[in-house]
Amino acid sequence: MAVCATKLLVSAFVVVGLLLFLSASIVHGDVHYHDFVLKEKNYTRLCSTKSMLVVNDSFPGPTIYVKKGDTLYVNVHNQGGYGVTIHWHGVNQPRNPWFDGAEYVTQCNISPGTNFTYQVLFTEEEGSLWWHAHSEWARYSIHGLIVIHPADGTSYPFPQPDGEKEMVLASWYTEDVYESIAEKLAAGSDLLVSEAYTINGEPGDFCECSNETTHRWMVDYGKTYLLRLLNAGMNAELFFAIADHNVTVVGSDAAYLKPFSSEYILISPGQTIDVLVTANQPPGQYYVAARQYYSNMFKYSGYDHTNATAILEYSGNYTAPSTPVFPSGLPSYTNYKSATGFVQSMRNIIDHVNVPMNITTRMFITVSLNQFMVEINDTTEEVYPSASVNNISWYNPWTDVLQAYYRNVSGFYTTDFPDDPPTFFNFTQHNLPLNTTAEPERGTKVKVLEYNEEVEIVFQNTDVMNSSENHPMHLHGHSFYVLGTGFGIYNNETDPLTFNLIDPPYQNTASVPKDGWLAIRFKASNPGVWLWHCHLDKHLTWGMNSVFIVKNGGTEDTSIRDPPGYMPPCYPDSKLRLEEFSDSDEKLYSTLM
Repeated sequence: MAVCATKLLVSAFVVVGLLLFLSASIVHGDVHYHDFVLKEKNYTRLCSTKSMLVVNDSFPGPTIYVKKGDTLYVNVHNQGGYGVTIHWHGVNQPRNPWFDGAEYVTQCNISPGTNFTYQVLFTEEEGSLWWHAHSEWARYSIHGLIVIHPADGTSYPFPQPDGEKEMVLASWYTEDVYESIAEKLAAGSDLLVSEAYTINGEPGDFCECSNETTHRWMVDYGKTYLLRLLNAGMNAELFFAIADHNVTVVGSDAAYLKPFSSEYILISPGQTIDVLVTANQPPGQYYVAARQYYSNMFKYSGYDHTNATAILEYSGNYTAPSTPVFPSGLPSYTNYKSATGFVQSMRNIIDHVNVPMNITTRMFITVSLNQFMVEINDTTEEVYPSASVNNISWYNPWTDVLQAYYRNVSGFYTTDFPDDPPTFFNFTQHNLPLNTTAEPERGTKVKVLEYNEEVEIVFQNTDVMNSSENHPMHLHGHSFYVLGTGFGIYNNETDPLTFNLIDPPYQNTASVPKDGWLAIRFKASNPGVWLWHCHLDKHLTWGMNSVFIVKNGGTEDTSIRDPPGYMPPCYPDSKLRLEEFSDSDEKLYSTLM
């Protein structure tokens, strides 16, 4: 191991018709058109060459630049060997779930040799978001930033920076990801630990065969830069720091924050964070570094100990040290105090924001890692890892939930996702008995919400199987206010008294802390079918997700938009790419009902 219906190409007539249909939608701001071409390309990292599916020959993929209120059309041409969808992470897509891109929830995948055009509607978002594949583990190589500048005639709520910089943090695997995951699924083991993290595609100086290609960021002394950070990693929250340079945090998930200074940041998979960096140190070279924040003791889990690095380098004539300075303020792998302290520093830039107060649905949702017991014969059972919310482990239907809901087709999902867990116990107790909800129920259970309903969710982490760890929960179609987090078991009498109802951050991804809870609120003002899930992909694979169906309001403007003339078809015999590598007859993680 290194250290550190038909599948023919959609006709031109269909594409033209689709674009005409899309263009008929109400559009504000500018309109942008892009092509994403997905195909295999060879990359050499950690002394090893591999082929992987990427967009437009780049890893990470291309950055998309828009302004607040713009509309984007992206025609995705799949020239790879397996089906893919693209999700526009954090873009609310008002009334437009057809283009959210969640496989088996809002669409089936774009088959090899076909294409599909997404319409992406930007409304309230301003700052940094991202796009990524939302089909199996394809996002490990298919992802990129979205930069949303202020609308014309407006500006940042901080002094105009002298320049901007983007950094994408990601996971690197030397082996064939699909083959390895399938083998581990069949064996009932962990679903692949990365061998390195990367910054803008490069592992950096501390990994084998990597110091010649370490990413470099050139800065001018005295200038201030807006640095846009994305954690596109698969299964790890990351600490990030720049040697001898504090950062000023100004935004997260395309919403502004009250600025605060920090030596480091903590960024979860799926999150974007915007910071200001002033080049005010003696000219030289300084390491930019990221490492995993590890909160898990689960028996199936190991973690990646590598430090990903880039180099911040001052321009000009000077004698550089032989080795760049490493950030002394970068927290250690298990420093939960630093992790908690950073999260608690985040406050909305606006005081007295419009936090939902007329709560009509309250949900208390446990998030757990579990196991399935599979009977091999009369005397033998084997154990397979799983994950659940309220002890329900999600199972993908072969037709997406949106089509089934919109066409009123029964048999693909049920509407009985519970507001509470089936049993209450000492959720954070270590060494719980194995029969404490260790084996979840499997199903495709959704929760139906009325239009404009105001919802409060408390996510409660559990220590079933001694597995509690941070779970970054992501909601499609809506952002939410993060009212508070805490350790231990949520107390519904005393803990609400600690809620931040004045300036809570407005996010689309937030972590449930290990052995603790997270409270959020949102208004269900976006009719459609919207996935919510843990953004650690191993947990998504194991079933830690569900769906909200937000019903239409009473008018055309409060109802789901009409579907486009073409959607990628679904097939009753469709199967996961992972199954191509599996010799197992068990369908624990299959799309088949």
